[in-house]
Amino acid sequence: MTADIAYLQTLQQPLETLDRQFQAQRAAYAANPMPPAAQRQQWLKALRDLLSAERQALIDAISADFSHRSADETLLAELMPSLHGIHYASRHLKNWMKPSRRKVGMAFQPASAKVVYQPLGVVGVIVPWNYPLYLAVGPMVGALAAGNRVMLKLSESTPATGLLLKELLARIFPEDLVCVVLGEADVGVAFSRLPFDHLLFTGSTSVGKHVMRAAAENLTPVTLELGGKSPAIVSRDVPLKDAAERIAFGKTLNAGQTCVAPDYVLVPEDRVGAFVEAYRQAVQGFYPTLADNADYTAIINERQLARLNGYVSDATSKGALLIPLFEQGQGRRMPHSVLLNVSDEMTVMQDEIFGPLLPIVPYRDLEQAFAYINQRPRPLALYYFGYDKREQHRVLHETHSGGVCLNDTLLHVAQDDMPFGGIGPSGMGHYHGHEGFLTFSKAKGVLIKQRFNAARLIYPPYGRSIQKLIQKLFIR
Repeated sequence: MTADIAYLQTLQQPLETLDRQFQAQRAAYAANPMPPAAQRQQWLKALRDLLSAERQALIDAISADFSHRSADETLLAELMPSLHGIHYASRHLKNWMKPSRRKVGMAFQPASAKVVYQPLGVVGVIVPWNYPLYLAVGPMVGALAAGNRVMLKLSESTPATGLLLKELLARIFPEDLVCVVLGEADVGVAFSRLPFDHLLFTGSTSVGKHVMRAAAENLTPVTLELGGKSPAIVSRDVPLKDAAERIAFGKTLNAGQTCVAPDYVLVPEDRVGAFVEAYRQAVQGFYPTLADNADYTAIINERQLARLNGYVSDATSKGALLIPLFEQGQGRRMPHSVLLNVSDEMTVMQDEIFGPLLPIVPYRDLEQAFAYINQRPRPLALYYFGYDKREQHRVLHETHSGGVCLNDTLLHVAQDDMPFGGIGPSGMGHYHGHEGFLTFSKAKGVLIKQRFNAARLIYPPYGRSIQKLIQKLFIR
């Protein structure tokens, strides 16, 4: 599918259309504020069937936006987790929706209490360009499972995917249930200013601050899925082939354009050379050649490619050693490279890399590695490679990150029964699975009393004997 940018611009909705769409969704929610489980499951089934039927069109659209995106990576990292997430939510939805019974203290009897999970209303989702399908479908599944209406703002960097999703979702959902918004940055700004009942943003930390600021004007609660520099730690005794292969998978998937990709690797100083060689063998085992390799994904656009090349120029000018793992690139297929002798003065060690560059940072002992991580903004993910369970325990308790993989990378994100979210500069809030349902629901506490009212005993006038007895019994 070819994206004609000029044509897409003619389709971009005027900013005033956003308010009309929002008001339509708000009215639809008011008319059906508590959709039953059967209706929500019907929504999810329709979405699942659509994604299954249109998988090839989605693969082609995403590849067109990237100039080339590995079809297998789209299947593995976008379609498969999207379908699994829908299946998981459908299977557990009825249990999630059940009110949870809570205890009532003796002083407040007779009464009962429960928590009711009520849809919030209209949920806004701002979708990034790196995984335009999965990062649209994942939040949408949680929001629909919780009974909400959903507005999706697709990235201007993935016009073909945005246009296709708009067309496909319109087949199965009315616009007052799910709608796709296309447009440039001005549309995104206007979108973030709508008075949503919840707003989920996935993207950079710098843009996340603007989104949160805009949402604050309406007191809109936000979930921010940001990024940052997710470290990997290679221990002193882990087999280097194991660590290098798993780090290489996490770093090369989508050409490193993944928010939880290993951003840099901490390696014992006496193992750096051996690790670089093991890493070279792992990457070249995945991709024996770069030219015309259908498995190797391109950088999304020229602006991002220039940014990454700027990191390389800045780092090498300040003393870094660049070790390319391929002779040359092809179009926007940027060669994967390792960087040694890096320092904090280099931009590549300050900003999230989001591409096929892997800095190596040597360390003497775990204390130094932990200090290096803890002195920096808290990352979205942290990876540790080592089979010593005492060291694994230390990693979990002596570092902070949004999530952790021990002896693997990325795959914690695909676990439907675990929350996904950042901490501090890498984000706030959670979604996926049950946590996603809770994020997009109001957990409303309800106290229930019937005809008999024992609370009359504590009503004024005060000082009666029964009140003094109650105080003796319950105020200790």
